[in-house]
Amino acid sequence: MDAVPPSAAHRASRGCDHAFCAACLAGYVGAKIQERIADVRCPEERCRGALDPELCQGILPREVFDRWGAALCEAMVLAAPRAYCPFKDWSAMMLDDAGEAVTESECPSCRRLFCAQCAVPWHAGVDCAAYKKLGKGDRGKEDLLLVEMAKGKKWKRCPKCKYFVEKSQGCLHITCRCGFEFCYGCGGQWGVTHANCSTA
Repeated sequence: MDAVPPSAAHRASRGCDHAFCAACLAGYVGAKIQERIADVRCPEERCRGALDPELCQGILPREVFDRWGAALCEAMVLAAPRAYCPFKDWSAMMLDDAGEAVTESECPSCRRLFCAQCAVPWHAGVDCAAYKKLGKGDRGKEDLLLVEMAKGKKWKRCPKCKYFVEKSQGCLHITCRCGFEFCYGCGGQWGVTHANCSTA
């Protein structure tokens, strides 16, 4: 905000006449874009003029200018339902122009499948409601395969420790390795009030 000679000053808004040092203005715009602010305003106190990306292009690093353009595009579609690619090495934004609940989606950029409802890599064999009920430690690809296999083999989970149990013979009364006693039929705690079960 220091005074600069007119030859070093840069005007970046069509809505106001304020001019600033090009390096300071570039740093200011870069900071705003890093804060995910697309509508960058004139740095002059009390001025409501918006900076024009076209007027700033010559003083900004290419990466900052590109990120500003992407942020402006995203701001334009703010009201539209959108999803982001959930993979850590990618974060492309996609619009839901169908207007309906989308689950299995393919990122057009990285071509990997993901669930737009849960915002995670695709959880094959498990619907969204079941996926959301899974514990954080059961949401990996291998864990989902185990859950699917357990469902196919009709294994049950101990309600206390969540360890999978398979009943090969005998009654419905199960004593888990953690010591918890439960009914294999309904999952309820075994005891005086639950000595037998009609669920088989």
